[in-house]
Amino acid sequence: MPNTKSSRTTDALVHRLSVLTSGPQRDALITGLRGIEKESLRVTRDAHLAMTPHPRALGSALTHPTLTTDYSEALLELITPAEHDASVVLERLHTLHRFVYSQLGDEILWNDSMPALLPEDDQIPIARYGTSNIGRLKYVYRVGLALRYGRTMQCIAGIHYNYSLNEEVWRLLHVDQQSTANAVDFQSERYLALIRNFRRTNWLLMYLFGASPALDRRFLHKRAHTLDVFDADTFYRPYATSLRMSDLGYSNTTGQSALHADYDTLSGYLEALADAVSQPYPPYEAIGTRRDGEWVQINTNVLQIENEFYSTIRPKRITYPGERPLHALAARGVQYVEVRCMDIDPFEPTGISLEAARFLDAYLLVCALEDSAPLPPPAYTEANRNFCLVTMEGRKPGLELMRDGQPVAMSAWADQLLDRIAIAAATLDQLQGGDSHARAVAAQRAKLADPSLTPSARVLQTMRDKQQSFLAFGLAQSEAHAAHFNAQPLDAASMQEFTRLATESLDAQAKLECEEVGSFDAFVAAYRAYTLNRFSV
Repeated sequence: MPNTKSSRTTDALVHRLSVLTSGPQRDALITGLRGIEKESLRVTRDAHLAMTPHPRALGSALTHPTLTTDYSEALLELITPAEHDASVVLERLHTLHRFVYSQLGDEILWNDSMPALLPEDDQIPIARYGTSNIGRLKYVYRVGLALRYGRTMQCIAGIHYNYSLNEEVWRLLHVDQQSTANAVDFQSERYLALIRNFRRTNWLLMYLFGASPALDRRFLHKRAHTLDVFDADTFYRPYATSLRMSDLGYSNTTGQSALHADYDTLSGYLEALADAVSQPYPPYEAIGTRRDGEWVQINTNVLQIENEFYSTIRPKRITYPGERPLHALAARGVQYVEVRCMDIDPFEPTGISLEAARFLDAYLLVCALEDSAPLPPPAYTEANRNFCLVTMEGRKPGLELMRDGQPVAMSAWADQLLDRIAIAAATLDQLQGGDSHARAVAAQRAKLADPSLTPSARVLQTMRDKQQSFLAFGLAQSEAHAAHFNAQPLDAASMQEFTRLATESLDAQAKLECEEVGSFDAFVAAYRAYTLNRFSV
């Protein structure tokens, strides 16, 4: 998304929207797919991390299609199917929560991005996936993450929003732009353009939806920090929006801190990630891959696998069984994007509102259709600095960001961006009927005019009004949401369907383990050799 409102930019967006809405394929814009992956820690009623295994009644974390675990055995991940309408996605997520709560007993889901009360780092249970080679590989990968970054950081949770446009959209634009690229390459080029625009402007999402301005002091484990004291047990920053996405969270990593992904071309992106998963990193070499005969890392490279790369957005392609993500991208191009920077909204039972999803749909559509300049290293660095500044100081009066090397008031830039997003929102409403997208944009304008309406400000104000620590706030919100879901039990048919899926997933894991051939050492060797292949498009 360009940084200024030139006539060329306006013409490009309006022209492309016109192309997509003036013909018989006009509904293509509202028949793309979106899906949500929501992470939630299981906790006890006194806000301690649950030390129990992943509930068997939820099925196998290895093979269940919608219920799995992320880093920890206690970090549940709820995955919706891909749907055309965000409202259906939110209904699916709500239903998943209702089933999970039917099986949790006395535990609840922690509905906040920053963790509840954690045990000592080495006592946080790493997720287990059984005795199959792929299950063991997933476990070893997580052991490696623990050695590289610590287990505590891996307990931070968030919302991932998966977004794609109907391929008819790309076909129509391909013809309109008279591109000489083939259809697959053109689609990948446009998704990378979306990503570049997103990287330049995703600070806006942190201001509007960041919801983690505070954390429990014990989370830091005596690490150096610049946070202020809120109360005896809570640290915060007065104007922070998302400590989760700040240098205290996923951004502050070791081996990959100097990794700059190339978003200008798919081949460049693949090469950068391929280098990272094959280039040894001395501190990780010092750890080694085995201790006392047990695997502790898949390898000693900058990244063990490509998914270790912590980015606010990723180009994605559905993989075949056993296929690596980079190979899928190289073979068949970009299919969708995964937005990874959204905090859990502690005021929403499912962690994300329909209003936020409607806004994301309009915002991502603008990112996809606007012209998109390359993102060379200086621009990449500028974008990252803007993003980090807003995570820590986003509500600070008079905050300035850098745009093309020049200072600009964050509020003025945000207002310009909302003007662009409003155009896309109006188009989506025209196609769908109603005004839900326009209302979503209006709600974000209100936050820009009054920072007290932002989730991050509301969190702090609630804590002040109720004299709550971060843990007390998180527990109160999570208890309220638990009551919300427990008051809406599923009907017998839905319960039967979820039970069937859980049983089938357990049977699938057992079958995989029973039919396993070959040693784990050989499996890892083959996996690592596959990683070292170079990718071409």
